[in-house]
Amino acid sequence: MRGLIAGIALGLAASSPAAAFSKGDWVLAQWKGGEHWFPGVVESVSGGKVTVAYDDGTRETRPSNQVRDYDWRVGSKVECNWKGQGWYRGRITALSGERLSIAYDDGDKETTKTGSCRSN
Repeated sequence: MRGLIAGIALGLAASSPAAAFSKGDWVLAQWKGGEHWFPGVVESVSGGKVTVAYDDGTRETRPSNQVRDYDWRVGSKVECNWKGQGWYRGRITALSGERLSIAYDDGDKETTKTGSCRSN
């Protein structure tokens, strides 16, 4: 029994959070380690780091603890850069690939792309 428990513990210790991501996965990552999560696609995974090509066209490598699975869906709270004039809070009302519709907290509505939005 002790051997089994030790084997399981060793297997868990050897696993890395970065191993959970693969090239092509759609993820959310903390741009420059900040507080907001931006959508992008995994380009590569190496040594506990994940290189992300963000939906807005930028790219960077983040520690795996600053990357998580893409989890936006209808009803998710996000902030979007409304018409390029600033970040405003709202909820996703429709989602199809990189296109999403937002109902902003102030009553405005917009259809935009994921690359113009972020979450906390």
